[in-house]
Amino acid sequence: MAEAKVEAKPLSRSEREAQIKDKAGLVICVLAALLAINTLVGGSNSSKILNNTIEANNTWAFYQAKSIKQTLAEQSLDDAKFRGDKTKSEYLQKKIDRYESDPKTGEGKVELMAKAKKLEADRAEAKSRSPFYTYAGSLFQIAIVLLTASILAVNNRMFYASIGVGVFGALLMSQALWLWIPITL
Repeated sequence: MAEAKVEAKPLSRSEREAQIKDKAGLVICVLAALLAINTLVGGSNSSKILNNTIEANNTWAFYQAKSIKQTLAEQSLDDAKFRGDKTKSEYLQKKIDRYESDPKTGEGKVELMAKAKKLEADRAEAKSRSPFYTYAGSLFQIAIVLLTASILAVNNRMFYASIGVGVFGALLMSQALWLWIPITL
């Protein structure tokens, strides 16, 4: 006996809308969570940029103050040597040496320069992450808008396009977090 072919009846608009709503609701939740995490981590990154900039500027200002004090001490040393004051010359030389490098306190020019350069390097790394957080956040928002539009328009193509945009946003967020691709924007 031959089997009868049963043709599938096309789904009504409300049935298609229900299917899209079910799928889109879950994807919207995931994208909204990613957007929230991206915003939180991106904001923290911005704070790091600002804090490192301020701290580096303060450290360089301290370095400059030490340089000025060292120059004044060197002038006084020259004067003490000219007068033949050996005690004062020895005292001033020790002071000059401490201005140059003071590992005990970490406040010599050598230590301050190393600290300032480290802060600047950390800031530069944070700055390189910043555009990726910005673009990822924008893509997550666009994906959420596309998902909402796919529900209203009952359009599966918009639904899948939003997933593609969301995945691209997640890739950019991963780049911001780990800098796994050696590119800068």
